[in-house]
Amino acid sequence: MKLVSVRTGLPREVMWHGESVLTAIYKQPVKGRVALRKTNLDGDRQADLSVHGGEHKAVYCYPAEHYDYWREELPGRELPIAIFGENFTTAGLLENSVHLGDVFTIGSAEVVVTQPSLPCYKLGIRFESDEIVRRFLASGRTGFYFAVTREGEVGTADAIKLISQEPNGVSISEITRLYVAKRFAEDDVDSMRRALRVAPLPKGWKEYFRERLQTTNA
Repeated sequence: MKLVSVRTGLPREVMWHGESVLTAIYKQPVKGRVALRKTNLDGDRQADLSVHGGEHKAVYCYPAEHYDYWREELPGRELPIAIFGENFTTAGLLENSVHLGDVFTIGSAEVVVTQPSLPCYKLGIRFESDEIVRRFLASGRTGFYFAVTREGEVGTADAIKLISQEPNGVSISEITRLYVAKRFAEDDVDSMRRALRVAPLPKGWKEYFRERLQTTNA
């Protein structure tokens, strides 16, 4: 498991559907090593802090392995690294093997998995297509976020080492599926209850699943 690429970006104004929109989805490669802070990488900012950034979304990770899938899905489309807006393009970390609450070291930093990425309309801006937002979520290839538990420095080609696995951990693939599910099986209810016991899962996610559980139990 390693970092394939490290990218940062600052908000910029772009035109979308005739309106000016501020977005930081356009990321540029970092030269050398960069400090990873509690809320982001040095040189990285978010345009809308109500839905992006913050301690639970300090770093967005996207598996390099998914680029081949998207090249087949989007023939003729150029897909440069970080087109999905990720800070870390990773190798060896897939959504079905990464769990909420898993702790990793990268360089001298330590991070914990907090949640999957739920795409917003700004992904459509990057791809110049509203349709990509739906296709991205339906694919299950969402990537995930890290919170920073110990600040440090990171750089391209750094090893990503698993330090501890959350005992109640629910995989990123599973929590994403549960988020969009219309109905739940008994195993799904158990998974949601386990997810609620994962400390790094943000409050908003826990409130959402508590409401879903109440509706299901009713």
